Amino acid sequence: MQHFYDGQVRRYVTQMVRLMSNFSVKDGKGKLTQIPVTYGDLTRQVANIIRDNTENKIPSAPRIAVHVTGMEIDRERTADASYVSKVNIRERAYDEAGKEYLNFEGKNYTVERLMPTPYKLTFNCDIWSTNTDMKLQILEQILVLFNPSLEVQTTDNYIDWTSLTHVMLDSVTWSSRSVPVGVDSEIDVSTLTFTTPIYISPPVKVKRLGVITNIITSIFDEERGTLDLGLSMPELNAYDDSIVRGVADKDGNRNVETTSVQHVVGTNYQDYGVYVTGTLAQIESKGMVGTTSWRQILESHPGQYQDDISRIFFTKLNETTHEITGTISVNSMDETQLIINWDTDTFPSNSVISGPVRNNNQWTTIDYIIDPQKTVPTNVMKGLGGRILLLNDIGDASNTDGPDAWKSAGGVDFVAKRNDIVEWDGTKFVVVFEAATSKEVTYVTNLKTGIQYRWDGEEWLLSVEGLYPGGTWRIALNG
Repeated sequence: MQHFYDGQVRRYVTQMVRLMSNFSVKDGKGKLTQIPVTYGDLTRQVANIIRDNTENKIPSAPRIAVHVTGMEIDRERTADASYVSKVNIRERAYDEAGKEYLNFEGKNYTVERLMPTPYKLTFNCDIWSTNTDMKLQILEQILVLFNPSLEVQTTDNYIDWTSLTHVMLDSVTWSSRSVPVGVDSEIDVSTLTFTTPIYISPPVKVKRLGVITNIITSIFDEERGTLDLGLSMPELNAYDDSIVRGVADKDGNRNVETTSVQHVVGTNYQDYGVYVTGTLAQIESKGMVGTTSWRQILESHPGQYQDDISRIFFTKLNETTHEITGTISVNSMDETQLIINWDTDTFPSNSVISGPVRNNNQWTTIDYIIDPQKTVPTNVMKGLGGRILLLNDIGDASNTDGPDAWKSAGGVDFVAKRNDIVEWDGTKFVVVFEAATSKEVTYVTNLKTGIQYRWDGEEWLLSVEGLYPGGTWRIALNG
């Protein structure tokens, strides 16, 4: 066993000495004299040292001496020796540079306390006095405190479950002198006997507190393994759960695939979703947005939240290999809002959409987004290689005379569908992205606004904005 010493019995003795301190006596002239307190009984050797090894000097009085006379195990208070009490501790963050505590959470710990051993400690308190009046003054000040006991505290440690105890007065020996006194000049000593129940504790285990922020639960896929009735367990490879980045669909259903099992479900703290608009993020809970404070979420995560250093990560719907991230800060005016400073380098790369005349350096972008049933293309929009994202249909195959603004230079009708991307080649519009046949995720950026858009196979959405269901986002407080 490794050496350890915490001075536990010493603390009880120290508290007993403090308990006997700060008493005083008044002499015939009304002068108050504070009574000194020492630890130890008045042995013959100590008495000789105090008297300077001479019989002509008497030890000074008044004086109080405290010493331990016995310690025995308390069988009545013994408990289950195998019991372990666990306490989770969250500290306030401390700024070493500024030497001050900060207003957010610091380090987290788990403390495992083992069952302490109970003992009963016996003290003697010797009261030295030179006359009866001095003895009565001292005893009256002390005895009034014990009715029948006095509570003491050995430490101010929050997690020390043995810090509180009490001191019981068991007996009083009035005088050390015998009767008749005669001409004996020794100092009169009154003895008070006290007992106190104490505990001696073994060292505690201190662990860094880990908080579960994401849960990934694997559900066995019987199609990938077989059941051996003799061994009552599937083949070993059915347990291969090497994680692949999470996936979610736009209906809120989500999963995390593994190299062997595809039926895996992911979730977050309280299964909250996050609704993102521009640089603001709000918690979505039970269909309601903006009713939950971000402080509650941040305090549930391990680490220290720091403005513009802590980060949030998002996995887009139907994405398997890409995360979008940015640093965060809580809006001081509205703590339901989280302000995100996006790291644009983490945005998905734009998809290449080739065209007839547009510069190939701009195949990943568009120039305009219009509703062709409300807006006609201007000469500016018809610049060579100009691209337009359509919000509605243009023309129809059965219509022999469509809108003139969309016809070619030769007057030929143009037909395109909603969500298509079209390009002007100098004489006519050409469909370069046909939404009806494109089911792959596609990204383009509007050159006029700098906003990136994403095609999810059914509609165009803002690349970053939208609802991120539980399991598709996470927070890293340490950045």
